[in-house]
Amino acid sequence: MRNRRNLALGAAALLLLTGAGITTAPAAFAGTPGGTYANDRNSDFDGDGYDDALTGAPGGTVGGQAGAGYVTVQYGSAKGIVAPRGRTAVLNQDSAGVPGAARSGNGFGSAVATGDVNGDGYDDALVGVPGEDVGGKADAGRAVVLYGSARGLRGTGAVSLTAVEPQQEARYGTAVAAAHFTGATPGDGIAVADTGGVDLFSDEGPMLRVTRLETVDDPGGVSVVPVGLTTGNFDGDGYADLVVSGLSLVDGEGVRGRTVVFRGDPYALRYHRDLTGGPAEAAGDVNGDGYDDLATGEEGGPSYGGLVLLRYGSPEGITELADELSQDTPGIPGTAREGDAWGTDLSIADTDGDGHADLAVGAPGKNAGKGAVWIVRGQVRGWTPDGLKHFDLDSAAVPGTARPGDAFGAQVRLIDTDRDGRAELLSAAPGANAGSGTVTAFPAAPDGVTAKGSRPFDGTSFGAVGKGARFGAAIDE
Repeated sequence: MRNRRNLALGAAALLLLTGAGITTAPAAFAGTPGGTYANDRNSDFDGDGYDDALTGAPGGTVGGQAGAGYVTVQYGSAKGIVAPRGRTAVLNQDSAGVPGAARSGNGFGSAVATGDVNGDGYDDALVGVPGEDVGGKADAGRAVVLYGSARGLRGTGAVSLTAVEPQQEARYGTAVAAAHFTGATPGDGIAVADTGGVDLFSDEGPMLRVTRLETVDDPGGVSVVPVGLTTGNFDGDGYADLVVSGLSLVDGEGVRGRTVVFRGDPYALRYHRDLTGGPAEAAGDVNGDGYDDLATGEEGGPSYGGLVLLRYGSPEGITELADELSQDTPGIPGTAREGDAWGTDLSIADTDGDGHADLAVGAPGKNAGKGAVWIVRGQVRGWTPDGLKHFDLDSAAVPGTARPGDAFGAQVRLIDTDRDGRAELLSAAPGANAGSGTVTAFPAAPDGVTAKGSRPFDGTSFGAVGKGARFGAAIDE
C-alpha cells in the first residue's frame, strides 16, 4: 500500500520489466504471472499457496541509522500468519544483495506492493525508498524489487529502480504497484510514482511513456499529486488498468482528491478518465459481476469527516457515477466529525466467502486520533450495511488500549493468509507506542472479520528496532 503524506505537485513514472528467465511454475504456486484482476495481486513469495504479509516500517533504525527503514515478511500457512510467531523475515538496505545502504532518512518501506515481475510463479516485492539521496540529489528516491523464491523473499538479485535523471526531492518510490498492463511482458509491469515529473527507466525491456497526469476533461488542466497507485481489471478485457490517486489544486476550492484511470491494452496504457476522489484507493469486485470496482477515499465530505466513493466496473470501464459512503450514511455507525479522516486508507477483498468482495475503511483521526476501522459488506447490488463490522483498540476482545495519536486504521489490508477463502484484516496504528507503531491481525470467521482471536505485533516481534519505526505505515496491497 501507500504513504499518503506527499503534497507536492507532480506526475507518475511507469517502469516495465520483461519476464527474463521465465520458468514454468508448478500449478500449486499461488503467484499469478500476468495478473490483471485485483484478486490476482497475490503476495505468495515462497510459492506454497498461502499469501504472505509484507509490512513497512519506514522510520525504523538500522545499524544505528534512524529512519533508514525496513520491511517485515510474515509467511502464510494453514494457520495464517500466526502473528507474531511463525516464519518471518526482516529486510533492509543492509541485507545482503539489497541495493543501496541503510542511511538515516531513506525511509525504506515507505511504500510496498507485490506482483510477479519475472513471471516465475513466485510473487515479488516492490519497496519504495523515497527519502534516499541518489546521484548527489537529496531525496531523489529509489524503488527496489525483491524477488520471491522457494525459500521466500530474498535480497540476492534485487533490482534497483531510479529515475533516468534523479531530481532533488522528487521522492521516486512514493508509491508502487505491479500488474499485467500490456502484452509487452509475460510477467507484471511495475508502476512507480514520484512527485517530481515523468521519468522512465528499464534495464531489461521496453519503456512505456505515460502522459503527464493532467485532467484533460477540465479545460483549465489540473495537475495531480501521485500519492497512491492501485490496479484492477475494470473492463474485463484481460489487461490490468492503472489507477493513480492523489491530490490536485482546484481554483477556488483548494486541495481536493483526484484520481486518474489508465486502461491497459495489448500495446500501452492509455488515458481513460479522471475522477473526483482520492488520495486513497482500492480495487476489487464488490458486486460479484466479474468486473473490478474502484473505491476512493478523501477527507472532504460530510462535515469534513471523510467520504468514500464507490464506482463500479463495466464493459466500458469504471463508471463515473458513484455511491457515496460516510459515517452519516444510513446504516453506517458513527457520526462524521471534522478530522475523523474516514477513508484515509481502503482495502477490498471477500471476508466471508460469499463471492462478493467487502470494503475495509480506515479512519485514523477518529476519537482524537485513536482511530477506527469499518468493514462494509458487498452484495449483488453493490455495498450493503447488513452485517457491517466496526473495530477500534477499545473494542471487546481486541488487545491493547486506544490512545490519542495511535492512528489505528491509517493502513488497512484484507488478506487471506490461511487460504480458506475468507480474508483477514490487518489494521495498523503507526502512531502507537510513541511512534513505534503496531499492527493488529483480525481473523476471519464464516460471518466475516472478527475481533475474537485478534493479535497485535510490531517491529520488536521480529527482532527489529521498534522505537520510532512507524511500523505499519505501509502494508502491501
